[in-house]
Amino acid sequence: SAMASLTDVRARNNGAGSSGTAISMMDVSDLEGGGFSPTKTRRYARAAPQGGGLAKLMHFAQHADPQQVKAAAAVGALVLLYLAVRTAWTAVFVLVACFASLAFAAYLAKWVLSKDEGTADMQEVSDAIREGADGFFATQYNLIGKLAGVLAVVIYLIYSARALTKEQTDAGIGQQTFAVLTTFSFCTGALASAASGYVGMWVSVRANVRVAGAARRSAREALVVATRAGGFAAIVVVAMTVLGVSVLFTFYSFVFGVGRAGGTSINEMPLMLVGYGFGASFVALFAQLGGGIYTKAADVGADLVGKVEAGIPEDDPRNPAVVADLVGDNVGDCSARGADLFESIAAEVISAMILGATMAKKANIPDSTGFIMFPLVVHALDCLVSAAGIMSVGEKPSLNPNGGRKEDPYEVLKGGYAVAMGLSVVGFGIATRVMLYVEDAPSAWFHFFGCGMIGTASAYAFVFIAQYYTDYKYPPVRVIAEASTTGHGTNIIAGVGVGMESTAAPVICISAAIVSAYWFGQTSGLTDKSTGEPTGGLFGTAVATMGMLSTAAYVLTMDVFGPIADNAGGIVEMSDQPESVRECTDALDAVGNTTKATTKGYAIGSAALASFLLFSAYMDEVEAFTGKPFKQVDIAVPEVFVAGLLGSMIVYLFTAFACTAVGRSAQEVVTEVRRQFAERPGIMSREEKPDYGRCVSIVARSALREMIKPGVLAVGAPVAVGVAFRLIGRATGQELLGARAVAGMLMFATVAGILMALFLNTAGGAWDNAKKYVETGAHGGKNSEAHKAAVTGDTVGDPFKDTAGPSIHVLIKMLATITLVMAPMFLD
Repeated sequence: SAMASLTDVRARNNGAGSSGTAISMMDVSDLEGGGFSPTKTRRYARAAPQGGGLAKLMHFAQHADPQQVKAAAAVGALVLLYLAVRTAWTAVFVLVACFASLAFAAYLAKWVLSKDEGTADMQEVSDAIREGADGFFATQYNLIGKLAGVLAVVIYLIYSARALTKEQTDAGIGQQTFAVLTTFSFCTGALASAASGYVGMWVSVRANVRVAGAARRSAREALVVATRAGGFAAIVVVAMTVLGVSVLFTFYSFVFGVGRAGGTSINEMPLMLVGYGFGASFVALFAQLGGGIYTKAADVGADLVGKVEAGIPEDDPRNPAVVADLVGDNVGDCSARGADLFESIAAEVISAMILGATMAKKANIPDSTGFIMFPLVVHALDCLVSAAGIMSVGEKPSLNPNGGRKEDPYEVLKGGYAVAMGLSVVGFGIATRVMLYVEDAPSAWFHFFGCGMIGTASAYAFVFIAQYYTDYKYPPVRVIAEASTTGHGTNIIAGVGVGMESTAAPVICISAAIVSAYWFGQTSGLTDKSTGEPTGGLFGTAVATMGMLSTAAYVLTMDVFGPIADNAGGIVEMSDQPESVRECTDALDAVGNTTKATTKGYAIGSAALASFLLFSAYMDEVEAFTGKPFKQVDIAVPEVFVAGLLGSMIVYLFTAFACTAVGRSAQEVVTEVRRQFAERPGIMSREEKPDYGRCVSIVARSALREMIKPGVLAVGAPVAVGVAFRLIGRATGQELLGARAVAGMLMFATVAGILMALFLNTAGGAWDNAKKYVETGAHGGKNSEAHKAAVTGDTVGDPFKDTAGPSIHVLIKMLATITLVMAPMFLD
């Protein structure tokens, strides 16, 4: 399929004429062969993609008959509702809420797409961005699909030979059946995660030009368009996560006769879903790595040569890397973040379901459906309350906002967040009373409601802490900006210091949340009927994690808002719109930087709590399969301590791979941009046009190549550690050494990963906004020596905050999910 050719619209507006030579973008085939093919000059055409199976599937989805799609969806919905009725009425509520959320998302998409696409110049830039993003997405996910296919075969072979729990054997579940179902769950999770990534990109490449068009009329309209576009992606991602887990749960419950005489206990169902979480994590990791490398390599290359060396503005059409940078916003920030959040919620839901089933079994609760389905209900409510928050951001600005001063877009978005959070608290209270009430412990539901409120408070604390360290309204960022006045080195030193300092407050917050939620659960009155000991602690931490993620859809809305606003600013700059329009998009872009930074803080906080849940679920799984107590891990055992060191090493080595990947890719971009400036001096005078397609092709090829090594490390390392120490344990007579070593690795890797991600995310965001602060006119403003130093800090921070940092969110959860799936390999 031909990618869009992009005419240098600014040159045309300055007298070059509309008949100027078109500037070519790459062909999808440039990516598939792993190398370069000559760039081809051609006009934008909607031909059927030739990028492999996924590209054809994307083309089919985009051009399918709407009536046939509606009919198929209606039939599917009826089948799912039938299965839900056979399982539990709670499942019916969850499915109906998901269907309603998807219908609301369709309304948002229709509303956004009804907005005009601005001028012809804007549309030309937007078409080029869309084609570049579509081409990279199709090629990237074809590669991820092949890797997932190989892993699916490995999972099937492992489960074909694994032992079953006593309960599974008594229910008549065979090894082959369990192997097929787990492999199916993995493939379903991987496919749904990929779809979530595509949804994030699909809306961003269509909304960017509409936000730019709306900015010509009013700042408030542009804000609402960007918010609702982000809301569409967020609602679809969360609804699909809940729908996917619900469908598998109800299907497996139907197949194994849950609730029928002689059927399997409902407590055994959550363990069959671990493959779904692993599939979601696997795709999210590679999506985040590939997208992060792409976007930051282009960004760093464009900034170092364009801003520092050539002294031209950001998104200037004379910069050969500018289109690659704008494409990267979509494949890195939107597509990868959608897959990331999908994976986060899936991992949290499945681990909470496992812990709920385990607790209900120990406490001998007659009907454990409420404890198992509770996570699904919370996230179904998440979609509904977040929808209310999104719609609370109205099209008409408030009267005399801020005493008549200019309206702050960030305050408007925070108002929507307050609406979503308030409704979430009410819904959470109702859900805990209805689903978690136990006659033997009548106050248990209130204790679990308290756990949820701890999680909600933690979410708000994380958002504020991240804002404090990354918003230039506060001292930390201004310290970095001031350090820029004395040179590049002092800027880097100040940024590293701020990043390291920023780990303290979140760690204290996480620690307080885990301990307090655990003891709220322990004092709920639920006891282990066999020992008489309290047993609600771990489920209390699970409920706290649900409370933290109870407004995840609105948080993702604010996250996707950022790259959409950034793209809109690029389109405005490249199409030579009036300065007033650029000021409008710059204001939204600045807010987008803040929302992206704060949502990353939120993401690592939820990842920390979810990782604790997954670790606990792993301990429960080992106990279930061995029939032996497995409640503590002794790090005084040398082999366990060494495995922990290896877990910490994995985090640092993974970070090194991710950062150096961006560095190598950025070097190629810098070399190419310098070459074009040197060989074609007419670019700077607007007499010649840059070859945007060359930079797009370089970055795409490099991202696909570089994402493999860190991804393989993340998948292979925990398996290697578990198998190696299992063999050592067999040789030395140490029982379950493989399982204990993996537990130690998980503990150390989680701790190291949380601290590393906090440092990377915050330092990168602070460097970015220190540059933005200087660009407002502080310390000499644009093109000053302080600005050049601030740009250097920003380029150092780019791979920190947008490649390595977000990838570690996924890494620490994927290490846990892969151990859940591969646990049979570590057992004696």
